[in-house]
Amino acid sequence: MPVPTLADIQAARKVLEGVAVLTPMEESRWLSAKAGGPVSLKCENLQRTGSFKIRGAYLRISRLSEEERAHGVVAASAGNHAQGVALAANLLGIKSTVFMPEGAPIPKERATRAYGADVVFHGKYIDQALEAAREFAERTGAVLIHPFDHADIVAGQGTAGLEILEQAPDVRTVLVPAGGGGLVAGIGTAIKALRPDVRVIGVQAEGAAAIPGSLAAGSPVALESMATMADGIAVGRPGDVPFRAIQSYVDDVITVSEESLSRALLALVERAKLVVEPAGAAAVAAVLDNPTAFETPLVAVLSGGNIDPLLLGKVIRHGMAADSRYLNLRVCIPDVPGGLAKLLGELAAAQANVLEVAHERISPSLHLDEVEVHLQLETRGETHASTLLARLRERGYTVFE
Repeated sequence: MPVPTLADIQAARKVLEGVAVLTPMEESRWLSAKAGGPVSLKCENLQRTGSFKIRGAYLRISRLSEEERAHGVVAASAGNHAQGVALAANLLGIKSTVFMPEGAPIPKERATRAYGADVVFHGKYIDQALEAAREFAERTGAVLIHPFDHADIVAGQGTAGLEILEQAPDVRTVLVPAGGGGLVAGIGTAIKALRPDVRVIGVQAEGAAAIPGSLAAGSPVALESMATMADGIAVGRPGDVPFRAIQSYVDDVITVSEESLSRALLALVERAKLVVEPAGAAAVAAVLDNPTAFETPLVAVLSGGNIDPLLLGKVIRHGMAADSRYLNLRVCIPDVPGGLAKLLGELAAAQANVLEVAHERISPSLHLDEVEVHLQLETRGETHASTLLARLRERGYTVFE
């Protein structure tokens, strides 16, 4: 299958008029201050269905023949592509079935069903759900709408690249979350055709980074295993079509850690007042990891905002811990009346909030006249946490982090 061209992406934009919305480009002062130049956020988390996926899904389904439409469509997705396919099929009057990996976020499942799709859970990862979708297509005649490995999908996602150039005409670097590669391939194709001087960089979760190894090998290579909270980019093998575009039009693909994703998601909620899913925060995580590594003006794409509230709470807590705003300590204190009160007084003087406290009296590492206190504290960040630790040690306490 050929890689889409700029003309294909421009034609896709006409098809998507009235379907996909022109998502905002928000200036980010706090990221700009860190990066030393203008940083903007392309808010695809505010797209219909909460992610960029409606772009490619609608284009692909709209081009099916009447005979193909009669058999319906089938897809595999952790949620964002599922919603895009379900809405697109609904708008076009076509039956849709979606296979989701077990444990897919509840809001994504419910939204997919609300758009009219039948949802079937299968496997732990998206790759396993995709195999089940292929079998369903062979058995029923339904057309498989691949989440990223089709020219129409890549062309549809590339319309976001056209918007980026129009909304940020002086852009020098574009950071794009990457899983199977459809979005970064489409954006890269569009941008490089019009502005070859702009650097396009894909960002993957380091626990599910199939593209860098594939680029090194010269062809798509499947990962043996994956582990990441970013289900939206947890793809074990890049697609053939987007991979060829990535080879030609994407300057680099980098990775970010789970801690970086958590910090980025937390920062977007606090500073930008934007809710994103972990995958959607990958580009911002890359900026926070190395703010001066990219030429500005810079655009970071927020690819999706569909996150389970329970997961959001967990990720925020994880992000706060990664930012040293939660501090877990073990402190040895004298086993005498007032010993704990004195320690708590020191913590109060340092303006640390105690969330949990527990005593450990029986341990071979303790002297007979000692007690080990386990503490979970809330601090204002890394500098405050370091100051607190130094204060306790200056007061003679033995502290273990």
